[in-house]
Amino acid sequence: MTAPTLDFSVVICAYTEDRWDDLVAAVQSVQHQTAAPREVILAVDHNPALRDRARALLGEVVVTENAEARGLSGARNSGVALARGAVIAFLDDDAIAAPDWLARLRQGYARQDVMGVGGMISPIWSGGRPGWFPEEFLWVVGCTYRGMPQTASPVRNLLGANMSFRREIFDALGGFRTGIGRVGTRPVGCEETELCIRARQRWPQRVLLYEPAAQVLHRVPATRTQWRYFRSRCFAEGLSKALVTRHVGAADGLASEWAHTLRVLPRGVAVAMGEAALRREVSALGRAGAITAGLAAATAGYLTTSLTARLVKTREGRDEPRHSVSAPTP
Repeated sequence: MTAPTLDFSVVICAYTEDRWDDLVAAVQSVQHQTAAPREVILAVDHNPALRDRARALLGEVVVTENAEARGLSGARNSGVALARGAVIAFLDDDAIAAPDWLARLRQGYARQDVMGVGGMISPIWSGGRPGWFPEEFLWVVGCTYRGMPQTASPVRNLLGANMSFRREIFDALGGFRTGIGRVGTRPVGCEETELCIRARQRWPQRVLLYEPAAQVLHRVPATRTQWRYFRSRCFAEGLSKALVTRHVGAADGLASEWAHTLRVLPRGVAVAMGEAALRREVSALGRAGAITAGLAAATAGYLTTSLTARLVKTREGRDEPRHSVSAPTP
């Protein structure tokens, strides 16, 4: 199929009724696209009350349950299993797609070597953005962060709140890996990163395309602008990256992180310190400190998981039964 004739299935995953109004807004934003999707699928993560409410009130939306283990990976896979479109797009339940979102994503598939397209995710700060929150760490709240391309460019992985893939990717790879991603409010992730890396390893001649013109807005509740959440999310990202590297290897699993750490983060600290010195801006000092602390927390999470895995492996090796060798019977 050429890009203009590709049809899209849009999968939205939800787990709580607490975000009902956001969910309705997300669904409506997809239903009012300039390029209409073939279908909108809502995958409910082990919440019968939310499932029943959605079936009663969301009209033409296809509502299904997570048929796998609880968590975002299983919910996404359950949505994929029902999808009939040539391309499957994913939108968070607390995100709102721009009217031309699908049209912009579709343009990326004009290239036959493109296996997935994602776009920009801009935050809507429910309680206002804290002055200390650095743009280099907007991934903490699921948004596009400083250091990502400014124009359409190939990337290692797409971001979960705004991504799409040709359905053949799932047919060949089997979907999102469970045991990595978010379950409820647990601040872990990276299941989409692992899938993207697995796809690029399978088809190294093909690309994943980041198209900033394909935009969505992502709501950031006040609870996610607190220092405690920032620190725990950074630590959990390190945990998740360690799990990813087990499956895809450290070279591919950490390539983008090394580039971000060595180039973008030092520049962010330098700029923040300069603003603090020239403008006497206290919040700039906070941003410099947050970049440093966020990196330290992510590193600690990665090392914690890696060292624990090594200890377990060593212990299992020591616990293996030893078999004595008897002298042959004369």
